[in-house]
Amino acid sequence: MRAIEDILKYSEEKHLTLPEAILAMDEEFSGVPEGEIRTKIFSRLKDMARSVSESEGNEAPCKFLPITGEPLRGYAERTSGGLCGQFILDASAKALEVATYNSTMGRIVAAPTAGSCGILPGLLFAWKELRADEYEDIERRLVDALIIAGAIGEVIANRATLAGADGGCQAECGAAAAMGAGSLVFLEGGTKEMVADAVALTIKSVLGLVCDPVGGLVEIPCIKRNGMLVALGALAADMALAGIKSAIPVDEVIDTMSRVGRAIPPSLRETSQGGLATTPTAKKLVGALKKRSIFEDQE
Repeated sequence: MRAIEDILKYSEEKHLTLPEAILAMDEEFSGVPEGEIRTKIFSRLKDMARSVSESEGNEAPCKFLPITGEPLRGYAERTSGGLCGQFILDASAKALEVATYNSTMGRIVAAPTAGSCGILPGLLFAWKELRADEYEDIERRLVDALIIAGAIGEVIANRATLAGADGGCQAECGAAAAMGAGSLVFLEGGTKEMVADAVALTIKSVLGLVCDPVGGLVEIPCIKRNGMLVALGALAADMALAGIKSAIPVDEVIDTMSRVGRAIPPSLRETSQGGLATTPTAKKLVGALKKRSIFEDQE
């Protein structure tokens, strides 16, 4: 799939829902039956659910960061949702935990990448908890949402990139937030056009986001960036559901992401040669880690 507008058009012409249109188009292209594709997506959803569950109890330390999800959960409980509200704080805590779990070698679903793996499950499973009492078929709805997220990611991959090394973090955490935004619009009953607008609104807000991991590890700023960008995805979904449209069509926005990504200098594309990775504190952290690693090797 190379264009979100093509998916919308196919859905309209065939009188199909967005997930049905995506599955039908995928079957036409790949030859894999729709039922088999849906079964595979359901399997990925179960893997994602397991990562959310396991990550909440993960006590394995990262190289640089302490556990971040638990303090946010405690704050949310003490303040009845803080400033952002319970849904955002719950989604953020889940995103932080899954991203941390990835950094400690836990099993995750790259959605669309390992470095951005917390954003989509954070949004989807926070939504599941929010709406659990409202739908008897909530698992089917989540599978449909994941089908939509996958199609959005596929279009971004084909028109731009999903690799931080090619396009900066706009291509990783930015894409994940866009996938989550589109999924939330669908889950909340928005139109196909609203899904497209949510994707466009999200990507427009992360254009130029650099990839600058400290020490080359997927921890700083990656983990907290996962926790932050769930808010962007949720707000883009709310804006689209409110009827706010993107002035620039979604596929043109994705094409812009591609051009911006190529314009980002190599020092800001996952090489750890620029951005936060070259701050004095980052250099001290990396130096201390190297000394510790050498000492541990000698033991």
